Amino acid sequence: MARYAIDAVTLVHLVTNDVRIAPTHQLVAPNGIRSDALSLLYAAVRRGELTERVALERHTRLTELKMRVLGDRVSRRMAWKLANEHDWDDLSAAEYLAVCSLQADAFITVDPAMANRANGIVPLAPLSALLD
Repeated sequence: MARYAIDAVTLVHLVTNDVRIAPTHQLVAPNGIRSDALSLLYAAVRRGELTERVALERHTRLTELKMRVLGDRVSRRMAWKLANEHDWDDLSAAEYLAVCSLQADAFITVDPAMANRANGIVPLAPLSALLD
């Protein structure tokens, strides 16, 4: 079984595109991923890109997606360390990368900016790895 850490942008992408994850894989993420994803959906509604009905349907699907969420003391401390080492202004990206470094085989994101942050910190895998 492979474990992949994902971010909120990727979670929204998975439910939007009805991506079916291979049963041999496990998703992991920090506790806040569902709230982060809901914020992304809300922002899309505010910009007029989605209707509220569609956004809330996607929210339902993302809450149903099986995923191990973590928020323990060790992962929070690792997030602090990563943000400090890389001189980041906040811990948002660092939390995802901390969970990956502690609990996953690789990080998967559809967000190029997040991929750039992750590069050299944690192993990266393509979205297609979830299908194998």
